[in-house]
Amino acid sequence: MQVEDKEINGFLIDEFNQYSLEAGKTQGVCPLCSADRQPKNKKAKCASYDWERGLGTCHNCDDSFQLHTYQRKGASEKVYVRPNAKPVKEVSTKIEDWFKTRSISKTTLDSLNVGEGSEWMPQTGKAENTINFNYYMGDQLINVKYRDGRKNFKLYKGAEKVFYNINSIVGYDHCVIVEGEMDVLALHEAGIKNVISVPNGATLNSNNLDYLDNCIDYFEDKTRVVLAVDADEAGQALRQEFIRRLGAEVCYLVDFEGIKDANDYLIAHGKEKLRNVVALASQVPLEGVSTLKDLEVDLLDFVHNGFKPGFQVGLENFDKIFSTYTGQFITVTGIPSSGKSDFVDQMCIGYNRNYGWKTAYASPENKPNYLHAHKLIRKTWEGLPTSADVGTDKWKQVTEQVDDNYFFIDMDRYSLDEVLKKGAELVYRKGIKCLVIDPFNKVRDLNCKTEDVNRYTMEYLTKIEVFAKKYDVLVIVVAHPTKMYKGSDGKIEEPTMYNIKGGGEWYDASYHGLLVHRDYEAKTVKVKVLKVKFQNLGENGAEAHFNWEPKSGSYIPIASDMAEGDAMPWE
Repeated sequence: MQVEDKEINGFLIDEFNQYSLEAGKTQGVCPLCSADRQPKNKKAKCASYDWERGLGTCHNCDDSFQLHTYQRKGASEKVYVRPNAKPVKEVSTKIEDWFKTRSISKTTLDSLNVGEGSEWMPQTGKAENTINFNYYMGDQLINVKYRDGRKNFKLYKGAEKVFYNINSIVGYDHCVIVEGEMDVLALHEAGIKNVISVPNGATLNSNNLDYLDNCIDYFEDKTRVVLAVDADEAGQALRQEFIRRLGAEVCYLVDFEGIKDANDYLIAHGKEKLRNVVALASQVPLEGVSTLKDLEVDLLDFVHNGFKPGFQVGLENFDKIFSTYTGQFITVTGIPSSGKSDFVDQMCIGYNRNYGWKTAYASPENKPNYLHAHKLIRKTWEGLPTSADVGTDKWKQVTEQVDDNYFFIDMDRYSLDEVLKKGAELVYRKGIKCLVIDPFNKVRDLNCKTEDVNRYTMEYLTKIEVFAKKYDVLVIVVAHPTKMYKGSDGKIEEPTMYNIKGGGEWYDASYHGLLVHRDYEAKTVKVKVLKVKFQNLGENGAEAHFNWEPKSGSYIPIASDMAEGDAMPWE
């Protein structure tokens, strides 16, 4: 029975009743086990049907099955390569026996369409016999993960990155996320079917979860997401990124009791204990409330290693005097046309190159957006592309890089609350790590009732600080000075944070302050550290000097800045 334009849980339903069950009935036979039951029990109504959620549940075999097929609404507009949808070749006895050593049965392999085949592997430079993990969305083969006997992996080149076993969580209000396909098999073996895996493991110091971006619609109805990732440092960093993206209120944490992952836990303790350890997943600690146990890992790391290094933009002279953490905000000031916005763009480009951070801009003064995008293209290109470059491989690579990592917030009337609301949405849907407000005076707080400038400023900056901490985002605020004075030589003096309207509050509340100041006679630009909250992140009053390269629009460090000097206070 075809159903057109019907939507349930954010998905378009292609077809009802894929098991030929009687539509609308709430109870009936189980399509998975009834045929195998004793003759007298074959027609027993052992299953419940929830047509709204699209799930059936059997009370005999304790299994679940989908009643609908679904079409993803939020499919990417990008063009990806699709693997050839060949019939899944069953694994050989040799590979089946290997899976048994990992406590994985042939039944589980068949249920999850695990296959075997010959595939060229770049790590060995030749064709290898591989285990094939097939990534489906609905009935579409989206990607394939290949694993050879030496534990080399590769995904299908050019295919879309999505979660493995993503079909299994449709219709459920809860799911489990693991770090590898073997862990999906392990949990499936233990009776937990609504489990998915990231496609490419965890990488330390990277928050590029493109597979989550591509599958974000699958999480809109989830009220419980159990994170059962690896216990190593990279796995824990991945866990924190999921918490940041999906929200601490829905995330639960599995403790594998010193064992690396779900598959190892299955081997060590068996199915029942694996089910139990997942069922006992604990809630993420409440925001704003910490115990020593919550802080223990960070505390011990500090005792052993001292302060963690700050994040840097990749400009050698600037990195010597300034770095930052996320969950903070930077105030950037300077007289008009001094290059503030341009330098902020370069900071964001640097954070993206070094750490994969994505940036959202609320920049009313950087309109139209295509010109702002062109600035980012030039800096990424490291030159000025011409019409002859359009359509080349480099053009496609650079424009795709800018498209994937930079987002422009457009509003009829900018307000702080709406910008922060859109920023939170972009954290969830795209994983942004930077938010730029440029300039602050055009992104007003319309809900502020006070006429007191200092009080208004503090309320404004408090909202920004709360947002930065909650979503672990670095916020960069460009603030024009309102008071500028000329020195005895007739030149406008360098402003400080106190020259911004409500200046005292800006200095007190900002984690960091930077001055961007152009010397028109020398044709150089100076960036000065006006404030750093923590001494290990920079040096108050220190300066970095740059030449501006017009083709790329980039700041080039002046060589004299990079000479070896005295050690910084934190070194």
